[in-house]
Amino acid sequence: MNCIRFMLLLCAAISYAFPAVRESKLEEKYGQLAEKYLKRFYDLKTEGVPVGRKNNGNSFSEKLKQMQEFFSLNVTGKMNQATMEMMEKPRCGVYDINHYSTSPKSSAWQKMDITYRILNFTPDMAQADVERSIKRALQVWSDVTTLKFTRIYNEMSDIEISFAVGDHGDIYPFDGTRGILAHAFQPGNGTGGDAHFNEDETWTNSQRTYNLFLVAAHEFGHSLGLSHSMDPGALMYPTYSTSTDPNQFHLPQDDINAIQYLYDICTSRMSWQPDSAGGMYSSPGDWKGESSNPVLPTGPTTPSICDSNTVFDAVTTLRGEIIFFVNSFFWRKPRRALKAELHHIHRAWPSLPVGIQAAYENSLTDKVIVFKGSIYWALNAVDVVHGYPKSIYMLGFPRTVEAIDAAVHIEDLEKTYFFVADKYWSYDEKRQTMDSGFPRLIEEDFPGISGKIHATFYFKGFLYFFSGNWQIEYSMRSMRVKRVLRSNSWLGC
Repeated sequence: MNCIRFMLLLCAAISYAFPAVRESKLEEKYGQLAEKYLKRFYDLKTEGVPVGRKNNGNSFSEKLKQMQEFFSLNVTGKMNQATMEMMEKPRCGVYDINHYSTSPKSSAWQKMDITYRILNFTPDMAQADVERSIKRALQVWSDVTTLKFTRIYNEMSDIEISFAVGDHGDIYPFDGTRGILAHAFQPGNGTGGDAHFNEDETWTNSQRTYNLFLVAAHEFGHSLGLSHSMDPGALMYPTYSTSTDPNQFHLPQDDINAIQYLYDICTSRMSWQPDSAGGMYSSPGDWKGESSNPVLPTGPTTPSICDSNTVFDAVTTLRGEIIFFVNSFFWRKPRRALKAELHHIHRAWPSLPVGIQAAYENSLTDKVIVFKGSIYWALNAVDVVHGYPKSIYMLGFPRTVEAIDAAVHIEDLEKTYFFVADKYWSYDEKRQTMDSGFPRLIEEDFPGISGKIHATFYFKGFLYFFSGNWQIEYSMRSMRVKRVLRSNSWLGC
């Protein structure tokens, strides 16, 4: 499970202990799996042509590049560890490109009242729990639109819902367990709008895999005409996240934008009200003929690599790479990669909180230490180290310190600096104690550095101080500011 949930970071960690698996060996070992995957989701047509050969402009390499680009992987057109792991993740059975590459308005239902029918039930759950999961999954979409869903029992509906195994009567058979979880058809006659769930999987109404509500909400997005999203934070992202808490789910903004565009939802004509969980909903009767300044529905947003206003919560090195934390995400910048890769914190470390406030890599212990509030965790790249979290007061901070703004380890000095407001502490990692004479004022010991420090890290003799959407490159040798840069200059936009 670690390899699946930690994705690319695990590969980086392994590469320090073992020689990298040659791409040619991966293609030889997983070529058949990759070819099957690309045929199913990227419309690869080999017709007997060996893997890697051209076939009327349609080749294994070209389709592999499309897949790598879709998932924001390093685009090489060759098999590698990260690509293989992405192909092995449980996911939706709908195409990523071709049939579902766009969501034209013509793919939507030409009405706002949609009917649904549950044809059968999974034995994994109580019937009432299945009904609640389906109803709630549909409500995800009705809460941000004027769509209305009505359950019927004895007549054919717009969305027919069923559980099935293997070849179940359409041209997209299920493949056993831990592969394709479900699929759905875009609006239309016949099977249009229908959603099928793989009965070989185990369905639950909890956070254990696989949560029916989360999978159904995704599939009903297809039933309404949406395509897969390239946004890793979106509900319509193709792969299943084992770390999403169904009880805390809020529809991400990417999905809200997509469904409202598809159904021409004019938010200026709707009155949105806050719900008890802090989200937004539109209740019956909220539809207004006029509204001057409406409160628009909002959801979690995924940070953009090219957003010059990005403010990092924390930055740290990780075995030669750089990790940038933002809200519930992190960017991973491999040493030789041109662009950083975006991932969910919970998909890498399910037990960590979101909103990490400070982080640093301890080269003496080969651990990454992350902070939020008065608590900190130690990571060995793959897992949270046993015995954590711990209190920052065990490090020697006074009780007046409630959180760490930024932290950085200076390997040559074997010291870690902790920044809090306008002061900083020095911690001796070898003696595991705070140095005497601290805290000291930041601007006195680091001339040119003032204001709130959001994040910092050490790289090749320079300290990089992040404040807002700017960073200061600071020479540890001359103790002078060298350059002022945009914060996201590291990401490769």
